[in-house]
Amino acid sequence: MTIVIIPAFNAETTLPELLDRVVTVVDKGSVLVVDDGSSDRTATIVEEMGIRLLRHRVNKGKGAALKSGFEYARTLPRCEAVITMDADLQHLPEELPKFFTARLFSGANIVIGSRERIGTSMPFHRILSNVLTSWLVSARVGKEIPDSQSGYRLIGREVLDAVTLASDGYEMETELLVKAARKGFQMTFVPIRTVYGNARSSMTHWYTTKQFLRIVLKDE
Repeated sequence: MTIVIIPAFNAETTLPELLDRVVTVVDKGSVLVVDDGSSDRTATIVEEMGIRLLRHRVNKGKGAALKSGFEYARTLPRCEAVITMDADLQHLPEELPKFFTARLFSGANIVIGSRERIGTSMPFHRILSNVLTSWLVSARVGKEIPDSQSGYRLIGREVLDAVTLASDGYEMETELLVKAARKGFQMTFVPIRTVYGNARSSMTHWYTTKQFLRIVLKDE
């Protein structure tokens, strides 16, 4: 069984459509939403749709929400992997089968959705950030990571059991890649569509960049 984990913070405008589409691809019982201290109807929407819900009473950060999801998934004996996807409709549920297929045929421990940059809707500052961070992570782990910022990923249970994560913000996704690579876990990549809407990111660019560099440059 693979659990689809969706961290959500004030996602009432996009979550209903996302969940409707997700449950046409995977069983409703394999979907988990982690409400990271939302002040809108995020939790109510999830409950009304009969989908599994974890709640943070206060906002702790995307990394903390994902870690709560990972911890829950590890309590399920039949859970062999998780797939993480964002709540803002930038990750297309229709592409979920790509991750299952890549895991099955490659045997990789982590499958990362890799987006095209040039000629897409990705904003220019995001392109620059993605190129730089992907290059730095690739250099750090000794393997090409074409899209280190992609949050659309399949992560094997064996990785969750072996890697201890400390970060609570967006940088946790980088921390996971670096620590998994150090432990010898294998990664592969699947192409996914680049989708950017008008929603404003809750990412604080300077703080997130500083935390990212701390993770990449940390010597351990």
